Amino acid sequence: MSTYLYHLVQTPATLAKLTAAPEDRRVTVEPIFKSVGGSLLGFWYGVGGSDVYVLGELPDDVASSSLAIKVSASGAFSSVSTTRLLSVEEMLGALGVSAATAYRAPGEPG
Repeated sequence: MSTYLYHLVQTPATLAKLTAAPEDRRVTVEPIFKSVGGSLLGFWYGVGGSDVYVLGELPDDVASSSLAIKVSASGAFSSVSTTRLLSVEEMLGALGVSAATAYRAPGEPG
């Protein structure tokens, strides 16, 4: 399983609806994670930047993208972005591969 952090910005219409009828959106979000074989790890509201942060575990990038597409298509958010988070072990593996990878920066002698 991989971990994903979703950053969402609610539209004014969505905020108006939630103001008129407050609800715990975790109740709605948790089942969509389960429907693609994942789990909801956390749900937060933020001040500045994004309005909503959702953390979840999903089997792969296809499952993650399917959730982002579904949520984006709802029209409730003006922005939906996803960050694939790496565990410390995954990053250490990436650093090991990187050390053995040849790369020449633009304009550098090759």
